[in-house]
Amino acid sequence: MTSIKFAAADGSKKNFGIAVMELDLDTLEISVVDLILTKTEKSKNKQVRASSDNLERSQTIAASLPDALEDCACCFVEVPSGGQSYDAVLGFGIVIGIYACIEGILGVPTLEVSPSETKLAAVGTKTASKQEMIEWAAEKFPDAPWREYRGKPTLDNEHLADAVAIGHAGIKTPAFKAMLAMLRASSAKAA
Repeated sequence: MTSIKFAAADGSKKNFGIAVMELDLDTLEISVVDLILTKTEKSKNKQVRASSDNLERSQTIAASLPDALEDCACCFVEVPSGGQSYDAVLGFGIVIGIYACIEGILGVPTLEVSPSETKLAAVGTKTASKQEMIEWAAEKFPDAPWREYRGKPTLDNEHLADAVAIGHAGIKTPAFKAMLAMLRASSAKAA
């Protein structure tokens, strides 16, 4: 085993971005294998209860995970916090629940990365804008399947670019370095 596949997720109730990446265990070079954006919209049907709508949107996101995370050694996540409204906090709860299922149900270890670790690892500042994150990710990984309009990445890439940055930051965390040591040791024994 000279490389591993891993994922990184940037979730929200409306746009759930997953970057599937590959890490060369010798050089620690990353490549983007796939970018998956699961979009959900609030139901326009006034007969649908809000709780039913939230459940359906959560199920749509959860259904996208098994294929996206297949054969991944781990999944880096950025856990949301600090919601200023009921809807934001509800969305955070949904995302955290989905993150919990990644390890708890799918068996893919999750490793947390903070928002400041993500932005610092990518752009070098804790206050990077959405546009700066998209530009960084598209420049660093130009061959990734970005969403484009007339040859330029669109704002629709926000959660995908953040997911790429989360993965980029995640491989630098102490928790992943410990996991990496075990992966290298098991790879050496297998050879």
